[in-house]
Amino acid sequence: MSSDFETYEQDFGTITAEVTNKIGKIPKLSGEEKTQLVLNVDKQLEEVRELLEQMDLEVREIPIQSRAMYNSRLKSYKQEVEKLEKDFKRSRIAYSDEVRNELLGDDAISSESQRAHLLDNTERLERSSRRLEAGYQIAVETGTYSAMDWKRVG
Repeated sequence: MSSDFETYEQDFGTITAEVTNKIGKIPKLSGEEKTQLVLNVDKQLEEVRELLEQMDLEVREIPIQSRAMYNSRLKSYKQEVEKLEKDFKRSRIAYSDEVRNELLGDDAISSESQRAHLLDNTERLERSSRRLEAGYQIAVETGTYSAMDWKRVG
């Protein structure tokens, strides 16, 4: 029975090595190529989960005195699969530096543009404030509004 477990372990090692390699490639790809690799990795992760189930069944058949060692190995494999699944999830949404720069633009140019835009808006706000104050002065001088009316409106 332990020979079956060891065979499953070998298969597990082979597939997880392939998955790890492919997960590293995913962020560097785009389009159809990325989609195909993601589907392939997803399929291989499913195979790994099935292997873990088979290993679990084999451990249940092993005599109790040897079972603890196999259970700890199985637990380690399950943790490894969880880590692979997290890495896979991150790699699917990760973008390469080129794509990131394309989406976000060059930080220096973007920062300078934002600064100029902020200054323009600040000047516009100051002009509007001056116009409002001038309008208020005219309204008070002509008696259209009293100071109390203006405070309620403003």
